[in-house]
This record gives sequence, C-alpha cells and structure tokens, in this order.
Amino acid sequence: MAKIPTFRSVRWVRTLNLLAQAVLFVTLFAGLNYLAVNYAWRFDLTENRSHSLSPETTAYLKNLSQPVRIIVTLTETSDNADVTQAYRDVSGLLREYVYTTAGNERGKISVEFLDVYQRRRDAEALGIEQPNTIVVLVGNKPRIIQLDELYQVENNEKKAFRGEQIFTSAILELSSPTQKKIYFLTGHGEMSLDDVSAERGLSGLEAELKARNFAVEPIDLAQSRKIPDDAAVIVIAGPQGRFDAIEEELLRQYLSNRAGRVLALLAPGYPTGLDNLLFDWGVLVDDVLIYDRSASGQTETGDLILPALDEKHALTRSLLSYKIPLRFGLSRSVRPDPGRTLDPNLVVTPLVATTEQAWGERNYRERVTPSYDVGVDLPGRVIVVTASERLPSRKILNTPDFSVPSGRLVAYGSADWIANGRLGVIGNLSFFLSAVNWATDRDIDFKVPARPIAKFQLSLSEEQLQRLRYSLIFALPGLAAVIGLIVYWTRRN
Repeated sequence: MAKIPTFRSVRWVRTLNLLAQAVLFVTLFAGLNYLAVNYAWRFDLTENRSHSLSPETTAYLKNLSQPVRIIVTLTETSDNADVTQAYRDVSGLLREYVYTTAGNERGKISVEFLDVYQRRRDAEALGIEQPNTIVVLVGNKPRIIQLDELYQVENNEKKAFRGEQIFTSAILELSSPTQKKIYFLTGHGEMSLDDVSAERGLSGLEAELKARNFAVEPIDLAQSRKIPDDAAVIVIAGPQGRFDAIEEELLRQYLSNRAGRVLALLAPGYPTGLDNLLFDWGVLVDDVLIYDRSASGQTETGDLILPALDEKHALTRSLLSYKIPLRFGLSRSVRPDPGRTLDPNLVVTPLVATTEQAWGERNYRERVTPSYDVGVDLPGRVIVVTASERLPSRKILNTPDFSVPSGRLVAYGSADWIANGRLGVIGNLSFFLSAVNWATDRDIDFKVPARPIAKFQLSLSEEQLQRLRYSLIFALPGLAAVIGLIVYWTRRN
C-alpha cells in the first residue's frame, strides 16, 4: 500500500517546484540575453534607412586607430523647435556610431551630452562658450560643428539631414596625422593674426580656425620667395601696399600649377599689384568706393548690408537658405571680367552684390559728398564678391569619380568684415568659414547623400475631431465595460 504524502512533503515539493521554475525562468532570460549580445541581428526597416550608416562610413569606423569623443550641447527640453529636432536627429545618428565601433577597442566612439548652463566649468574646459554646438575630439584636436551645418535648407525649410557626412568627415579629418595649414600673407600692411584691435585685428578669426582643426601661420613672400608645399589655402587679408612682380608670379604658379586656393580680401583705396593674376582668373577689381542710399542697403554707420546671389554655390547656399545678409565696411567692386577670354574650364561666379540703388563711386578721393555720375560710376547692382574655379577638362564632361583638384580663387571687395569688430555679426563668420571649407575641399572630401526629412501631417475636420474625442471618452471605456459584463455573465452561468 502506497504511503500517503504528508502536508510537509507536499509543501517541500511545491517549494522545490517554484524554485525550479524560478531557476528555469532566470536561465532562459540569461540565455536569451547572451544570444542577443553575441549573435544579435539588426534590421533597418525605415524608408530612408535613418537608423543605418552607409557602408563607406562603417568601413572607416571599423578601422579607426584612436578613440573619438563627441560632446553634444543640444538639449531635448529646449524651447527652440529646431534645437529639439536636431537633438533627436543627432542622438539617433550618434547611437549608430557608438554601436558600430563597440567592437573596436582602439577606436571606440563615445558620446556625451553636456548642458553648458548646468556644467559651465566642464564646458569652459572644452572651450565651449555657446550652447547648441557639437565638439568632436580626437586626442587634443577639436572640431566644432555648428547647428546650421547639419541640415540642407531650401527657402528657410529643412529638406535633408547631413549629419553622417559632417560627422564622418570630421572624424576622418581629425584622425589624420597632419592638419591642413592656412597661411596669411604679411609684408604689405595686411591685417594681423596677433592683433586684438576691433578694426584690423584677426585674433578672433585665428581662434575660430584653430577650433576647427586648421593650422594657421603668417608668411612673408618677399622673404621666403616660396609658397610652402603644405599650404592648403593662402589668405590675402587687406593689403595696403602693392605686391611686386615676383610675389604675383609665385601666387600665379601656386594657383595654376599646384591647383592652389587663394582668398583675396582687397580693401578699397589701395592698389594690389595682382592685376595680371586676377585677369588670368577672369576677375576684375575696380578702383571704386561703394555707396548705397537705400534704407535696406546701408546702415547709419556706413556698413553695407549685402545679400547673397547664387543659391547653388557652396559659399552662399546657406546664406540664402536662412536669408542671412552680410555686413561689410568700406567696399569696392570685384566682378567677373567682361573682357575675359572664353575658357570653358574657367567658371567665374558672382556671389554677393549690393541693392539696385547702390553705385561704385570712381571719384571718391576728390568728392566730399558722393553722387552718382551716369557713364562714369558703376551702376547698381554692384558685385562685391566673386569666386573663380579652373576645372579639370574631364570634369566638364561630368565624368564621375574624377577627383583631380582644381585651382580656386575667391576675391572680396572688402577686408574689415573679418576683423574682430565685425566677425561676430551673424553671417560674416559663417561666410568666411564656408570659403575655407570650399577651398580645402572639406565640403566634398566625403560624399554621403543627405537623408531627406520626411514630414507627416494628419488633417482632420472639426467634425472628425469631435468624433475622435467622443470615441476616446465613451466608446473605448464602453467597449471595455461590455466585455467585462460578458465575462461576468459567462462565469456566473
């Protein structure tokens, strides 16, 4: 006869059963987590693959040899809708960068979100003075990314997100052992990098360039008689004396034979000695002083308010998209030379001009009160900034993947707009940095298509909104009540 189990034995059996169930439950989830960590599969089912990096970016990141630190000062709780959207876009993208480099012990990417107001000391240690910026750090080399760099904007509306292109380009550039070097010419009374004055000092511009991982040095061609081999860009900042023939020839050879890049800021009232070089590049610099009597064209202090012209050129695209004007001081005309030879390889583009009410005064040295003389002075609209690019012959045929560098020249009819006193004006710094990026190929080195921003809008009439409101208030609770009554009635019977 079988022994009848006691209450104690039954209780122990139940206890052991519960323990076994708990152990099995824990081991099941531990096994699932182990498989998820070591053998996880990820699928991006979004239309624009917004949660995936391009194969080119992935290949670069897996071969990083140095850790990368990214500090983001955007906040999700900002009152600015643009900042909130940028926070979502950037945080989602950077999660993919962190995930992609998780297995690379030498080149991991870490992301830190920093509130500059709550953690002021940490922000100052990183050189961050304003919110809504992003700093990419590789070792001690920083690269600052501004909010307007992340989006492609048309008619003041964001059309595409360029985050992957910007971040990957910055990481690759900082990981390079060498910096791109910008030389500022001296010896002709140019504006100085170590000058802190508001009128002609460039100390603020030097700090901005170094914060973007550029090396900046002065050079006197009259002494060196050579343009260094590592010169990425030559800047001529407001010379007050003429360049001699040898210096002009050095610059001409640098542009033509070495596909060099020159930014020439030529203030009015001073001969340049660069007439032959500018003629070769289809640019004409007029000895005039620009006046604009319209209310929107010139301030009471004499500064010119200049709108951009070309919405497709890299230098002026963002200015037109955000409708940001420039603010120049004394300015002259720098325009495409109407008498230039027809060279299909030479592309000359006017970028910035005055209003229709402006004119270029030729007798500005003699007249106390300027006035427009028909047939003598330059009529508005007066062009103030012109870019010239000599393309490789095969590039004109739209040959893809043809990356032979081309010479580039940007000539400005003013110089004081990059001085310390005007550099902080909205548009001025961005315009100069755009020229530097264009000259150093930062805008084309890494080509990843921008991700279009998809917008969805639900349009409901007032009647439809009323139906939706009543459905949420009465229909759903009523349905739950009916189901409860049915369950109650079934169990009772």
